[in-house]
Amino acid sequence: MSPKSSFLSQLEASLQPLQHLYALQYFKHIDSTNQEAMRQLEGGVQSGTVIVAEQQSAGRGRLGRVWHTVEDALAMSIIFRPDLPPEKISQLSLVTAVALQQTLANYCADIRIKWPNDLLIHGAKVSGILTEMRTQQKHVDGVVIGLGVNLKQPQKGWPSDIQQQVTDIQSHCMQPISRTTCAMQILTSLDHWYDIYLQQGFAAIRHTWWQYHIASNQKVRVFNGNSYIEGVATALDDDGALLLDVQGAIQRIMAGEVFLQDISGSFEI
Repeated sequence: MSPKSSFLSQLEASLQPLQHLYALQYFKHIDSTNQEAMRQLEGGVQSGTVIVAEQQSAGRGRLGRVWHTVEDALAMSIIFRPDLPPEKISQLSLVTAVALQQTLANYCADIRIKWPNDLLIHGAKVSGILTEMRTQQKHVDGVVIGLGVNLKQPQKGWPSDIQQQVTDIQSHCMQPISRTTCAMQILTSLDHWYDIYLQQGFAAIRHTWWQYHIASNQKVRVFNGNSYIEGVATALDDDGALLLDVQGAIQRIMAGEVFLQDISGSFEI
């Protein structure tokens, strides 16, 4: 772990009034903040630990995808040890998405969530979330919530192997963006929404999530791991499942990849 920096000192100070985030670790270089967090779970690290890195050599997204941590981006993982059954853990990605949306909307009004855990600006990805857990005898021993946010466009351009549309906050913001301030705001927001979730469950967050979902009441295509399903996204239920109206029948999607329609009516690749 690198010596303490002013960035780390300011983030540590921002945790003092929070209820669920207590400790901060800072790395200049790391393979992945999520991998480090998962390693530390085995060593009994306390709940509420935040791991922040400047650079990642093996950053990951959902479905085994590579996550590039470009310069001036945020890469962090948060460790929680909630008293939840394994089937509830996916809800924490949705809670984190709301916390991110509420924070990033301070800089850009058009921040939208794409189920279950991407944040978009004008259809381009600006942030992603990766939630992982460690279980023992069907009990959740710990949860790691990894998040990455593109704050500024890389000076040398986006990596050539990125296949989807991506963007950054600064390109859509009329004011300079501070990496430190944004990180502090994200952690404060996550602490707030995580507390609501623990006290009231996901039902108390569902309306806010749905309000900012990019495809609410729109036709989407979902890949559920086996096949593609097309239907209208009609609601999010209290468990966090996406409800699709497929030719008049409601299908409940617990996990999958959502593809949006473009202006021509075709679905994104």
